[in-house]
Amino acid sequence: MSSDASRAPFADPAAGAAVKAADRAHVFHSWSAQGLIDPLAVAGAEGAYFWDYDGNRYLDFTSGLVFTNIGYQHPAVVAAIQEQAGRLATFAPAFAVEARSEAARLIAERTPGDLDKIFFTNGGAEAVENAVRMARLHTGRPKVFSAYRSYHGATATAINLTGDPRRWPSDTGAAGVVRFWAPFLYRSPFYARTEAEECARALQHLEDTIAFEGPATVAAVVLETIPGTAGIMTPPPGYLAGVREICDRYGIVFVLDEVMAGFGRTGKWFAAEHHDVVPDLMTFAKGVNSGYVPLGGVAINAEIAATFETRPYPGGLTYSGHPLACAAAVATIRVMEEERVVEHAAHLGEHVIGPALRDLAERHPSVGEVRGTGAFWALDLVRDRETREPLVPYNATGEANAPMAAFGAACRKNGLWPFINMNRTHVVPACNITEAEAKEGLAALDAALAVADQHTV
Repeated sequence: MSSDASRAPFADPAAGAAVKAADRAHVFHSWSAQGLIDPLAVAGAEGAYFWDYDGNRYLDFTSGLVFTNIGYQHPAVVAAIQEQAGRLATFAPAFAVEARSEAARLIAERTPGDLDKIFFTNGGAEAVENAVRMARLHTGRPKVFSAYRSYHGATATAINLTGDPRRWPSDTGAAGVVRFWAPFLYRSPFYARTEAEECARALQHLEDTIAFEGPATVAAVVLETIPGTAGIMTPPPGYLAGVREICDRYGIVFVLDEVMAGFGRTGKWFAAEHHDVVPDLMTFAKGVNSGYVPLGGVAINAEIAATFETRPYPGGLTYSGHPLACAAAVATIRVMEEERVVEHAAHLGEHVIGPALRDLAERHPSVGEVRGTGAFWALDLVRDRETREPLVPYNATGEANAPMAAFGAACRKNGLWPFINMNRTHVVPACNITEAEAKEGLAALDAALAVADQHTV
């Protein structure tokens, strides 16, 4: 961290040490063995950058947890939160409140089809929980289908729907969840050679699984439109439309999880627009207000909304549609509209990030595949391009994960904060990152991949 450009606005190591000491004494961190972690003490953030108390500044290629779609500390959103706090800081969800009503209106205007009713939650996991509850009550059926290589949240139903190892310690095996394989040509479970083959075989696999489970027992199929943390695997043309058709044929509710892919991340307001499909329920969170105040929700179509027109919906949250969160959503959506953030994300994917990553793949033997769109990309890192053996084993820890750990350390040394999951690094910066900032991060990524290359055969 030697260049002036990488220096933070100030340095106060003593303050940082105090923050770290209090954290280690009292904060219980998620997904972690508490004694084995060393959280960075963050002093501040702005735009696409954050910095620590030692004066080191990092370009954030993670967008927090892929939620700061308009970057940190956008003045219009900060001002909207401040103004709302001064006018009406909080109010119970049973009332009509201006910020809540306006947020719902703006979201409904942008969701596809007739997804015009909005049920607000505090985040994505609660959105998935409630979408599944709605589907089960609407259909009167118990089972819910979800894919391997997926993540839907850490609450009870959401974690059982999840198709990655974070589910294992909490999986009851009795949650009414049936998992299936979604398409992923690079590591095809169907021995496909083309996207068309992968699509057709994945759809047949899904339909066969439904047939053997009993279509009349299946309430919903839940899919991330583009799986996020699991690897940013864009579905092949026709797949989501095929799932829509299967669901229609059997009276199954089709739920798309847009918690990570939504609100501009893929170069569209919602990733479903890339595939010209309209689900029955759509979950959202993260980018809806750039994560400035916790907010998520379910967008509901007319048919399911009608189920609860005279029948009470048995679900709710104390902070559903919290005024501060909704004011942040209103401001965020307006910023995205006025500053053409969605269009900018599409431009970045097509003209900056995508071409640069494909160039890296040509020069680095550790890059097996490049996948993505907009500001939503993944590099699948491998030991051997021919066999596609991952750079580290599935769910590797400790010494087995050393190559990815070394790659991550190289990124941070060069001022880039990377998103790493298993054998992948994801390029998921703020959707309004400038071209110059994106190229700065890509250059740091290029240098770090040389470390990954050392572990290839």
